[in-house]
Amino acid sequence: MEKEQVVVVGAGPCGLSAAAELQDQGFDPLIIEKENVAYSISQYPVHMLFFSSAENLEIAGIPFVTPNDKPSRLEALNYYRIVSERRQLRIRRFEKVTSVERTEDGAFRVSSVNRAGETLTTTAGAVVVATGYFDHPNRIGIPGEELPHVSHFFREAHPYAGTKVVIIGGSNSAVDAALELVHVGARVTIVYRGESVSDNVKPWVRPLLLSSVSKGRIDLLTRSRVVEIEYGRVIVRSEEQEPAGEPILRTVEADFVLALTGFRPDRGFLRAMGVEAPDGEIPPTHDPETMETNVPGLYLAGVVSTGRDANEIFIESGRYHGTKIAAHLAASRNGA
Repeated sequence: MEKEQVVVVGAGPCGLSAAAELQDQGFDPLIIEKENVAYSISQYPVHMLFFSSAENLEIAGIPFVTPNDKPSRLEALNYYRIVSERRQLRIRRFEKVTSVERTEDGAFRVSSVNRAGETLTTTAGAVVVATGYFDHPNRIGIPGEELPHVSHFFREAHPYAGTKVVIIGGSNSAVDAALELVHVGARVTIVYRGESVSDNVKPWVRPLLLSSVSKGRIDLLTRSRVVEIEYGRVIVRSEEQEPAGEPILRTVEADFVLALTGFRPDRGFLRAMGVEAPDGEIPPTHDPETMETNVPGLYLAGVVSTGRDANEIFIESGRYHGTKIAAHLAASRNGA
């Protein structure tokens, strides 16, 4: 059984940042990551550009250098990999943490499984959970959502060339996907419950979408919801009312459906550790000044600390959580 000062669960930007801050305070943290460094970013659309500037994505005191106004997905992957290498962070890759239990002596027992299926146990004085949220899409809960032509992820447009695609959602991910799909000749319909696409859509992208809608390249159905998915079509209910008072239902042809409705942290994983983490918009219980949860010695970093809206905390704000965690652990070590 290995013994560690601090175990960080997750090697995304916020986990890497927390590990680097812990290094600066004299700790030698171990990161356990179920995939590889910055895995969530690797799953973003291939041609995605970040909303944030490179400076706002920097961690560990290492500059993020790019000639572009907005860094790309590939540039971010390169940057975070370089950070892990220059900082010589200890990372056990492709190892999934299955449980974190507090022992009678106040330490933690971290159980994990590697790619060979072997169960490993690591003890730690403290644990930082920085698991992100990308593996847990917000489900709509409608008939047909589990059909094989339905996806909550969009990587690139090429596979959808020449097909009819219905996109559910009106955020940045939905708008970016729609514009990419149009370029490969897909027939795109966006179905969104709001009056217009989200106010959070990147300001340089919104005019491109509205132009495509006005030219008939994209159908935009606002104040509408997909209520059922079938092979070859979806059923859409509009908030507008027929004269008889019944909701308006329409059928939209669809070879594929992209349900780009966002993601959420895994609250069940936190609850199993003893963290007070109810489902819904209330954040898990933690001290925002130290990021320590109601379980002493167990900390949260990044989006896992937020409520239902994962956009509340992203890299540019979550990267500072490690500073608070490291300072608190250092003060505890020094008896302050």
